[in-house]
Amino acid sequence: MIAPSILSADFARLGEEIAAVTGTGDARADWVHVDVMDGHFVPNLTLGLPVVRSLLRATDLPLDCHLMIEDPDRWAPGYAEAGAYNVTVHVEAAHDPVMIAKNLRAAGAKAGLSVKPNTRLEDHLDTLRHYDTLLVMSVEPGFGGQSFMPEVLDKVRTARRLVDTGHLQVLVEIDGGINADTIEQAAEAGVDCFVAGSAVYDAQDPAQAVAALRAKAAQAQAAQ
Repeated sequence: MIAPSILSADFARLGEEIAAVTGTGDARADWVHVDVMDGHFVPNLTLGLPVVRSLLRATDLPLDCHLMIEDPDRWAPGYAEAGAYNVTVHVEAAHDPVMIAKNLRAAGAKAGLSVKPNTRLEDHLDTLRHYDTLLVMSVEPGFGGQSFMPEVLDKVRTARRLVDTGHLQVLVEIDGGINADTIEQAAEAGVDCFVAGSAVYDAQDPAQAVAALRAKAAQAQAAQ
């Protein structure tokens, strides 16, 4: 799965930028990744629920809302209620992550849990059993265009092993520095869904960039 991140898109043309990855076949994005930042949990400010509501009216692609915010216990359910397909919160910011997952699912969304690069996955395995998606950050959250941190792939491998052995039931997603040079090693480690920002929206044809990334990931997984 490929989830283009609109953090790298033109914010003045978000509807058109999402339409650019709403192609057919392998060129069609699976999800649209929406980075919500509050300027507190991370040192950047992007967009919030009113913009997400507008985007939901502008596309039929599932929105994958990644909340890099303080107090997700309070704010996350609103994104699910608005119609986001998957809502991800950071374990480092959550007060009661199990209750957040229950509230997100009750509101009709998939529940995602994200871990920063220096956060130990092993400390949160029990919590993850309540979630649908694990988002492994391969950069420090807050800004696009950062370099991929390959050391986080150990967390991906751990999660993949636990999923494959039936100990977890999560989709494994990765976010940060994913491009044509890094997607293969992430795929080999066991990622299911790849968030890509600059690699898609800096391309002349974003839809073809989606197809090319998908092909590289599939090739790497097939070689396993």
